[in-house]
Amino acid sequence: MAIWLGVLIAVITLIAGVALGFFIARKYMMNYLKKNPPINEQMLRTMMMQMGQKPSQKKINQMMRAMNNQTK
Repeated sequence: MAIWLGVLIAVITLIAGVALGFFIARKYMMNYLKKNPPINEQMLRTMMMQMGQKPSQKKINQMMRAMNNQTK
């Protein structure tokens, strides 16, 4: 009977550890991406020029706003 109790405790502990690790990693990555956005205006301007478009500041601002709204 004690063996089953030990196995049950081990399984519950493993599940709790995985869940806790997932939420800690998720919170860390969200904070990291908020502080270090993956794309900035200069990168967006370069991408548009590579695609053959002449980027205006209005278009850049519009795309940055759209990307920021998606992350929220």
